[in-house]
Amino acid sequence: MFTMMLVLPALFLTSCSDDDDATVAPEESKTFQLASVSDPAISGTAKFIKNSDNSTTIELQLKGTSSGGMHPAHIYFNTAAEGGNIALTLGTVDGTTGFSSITTSTLKDNSAISYEELLSFDGYINVHVSNDIDTLIAQGDIGENELTGLATTYPLASVSNPAISGSVTLEKRENGEALATIKLQGTEDGVEYPAHIHTGSVANAPGAITVPLSSVQGKTGISKTNIKNLKGSADFFGYEKLLTIDGYVNVHNPVPADLTVLVAQGNVGKNK
Repeated sequence: MFTMMLVLPALFLTSCSDDDDATVAPEESKTFQLASVSDPAISGTAKFIKNSDNSTTIELQLKGTSSGGMHPAHIYFNTAAEGGNIALTLGTVDGTTGFSSITTSTLKDNSAISYEELLSFDGYINVHVSNDIDTLIAQGDIGENELTGLATTYPLASVSNPAISGSVTLEKRENGEALATIKLQGTEDGVEYPAHIHTGSVANAPGAITVPLSSVQGKTGISKTNIKNLKGSADFFGYEKLLTIDGYVNVHNPVPADLTVLVAQGNVGKNK
């Protein structure tokens, strides 16, 4: 009897515990990455959590922020490479914890937006330096603009300046579009280097411009361009088609110098 008195309460508690666990629904959420911008020590995530009323809680979690800083954050329309207007103001990130959170079911203009619509939103997130909206500490594409992890890199060799060389990387987005990122070493601070994808190959250059690319910024050596069609065409031309394009990349001497002078060049697509 004494043994049964000990065992039965334990079984009862175990049964109740199992029942409680069974009633807890799993959290439905999606996490997007936020990469470093001005400070390589700072990066993080944006977590979108679905609530029972179909509102969405958006939690930003950064690592590397300094105690005392308060960092404004927003969702913008379009891709980070293109830029756009503010779609939604997010919670200000507390530098001490690196955390912010808001719950919403509307955008800035009070138009309704559901959790599912946010997961396919054409947008990106910026987190800014305290009291300096023009300087970013973290950034990331979200929704349909999220990068899938598929990428192809092509080398860009020196031409007129042996100190300048690098690469161009094409990355696939969830919507099939491509992010083209040029990274060069040896560029000069304060100048911009025009860049394009041309038809044909380096061997039979020059060819016509088929995709204008954003100019390479001399300070960082970086250019980022979102690609979804060719110059003068409305037809979709995304990542998969770029992998078979008959083309090459030219990076030109800085404006307003002679654009016939190249600083870097390399084949892309089927000419790799």
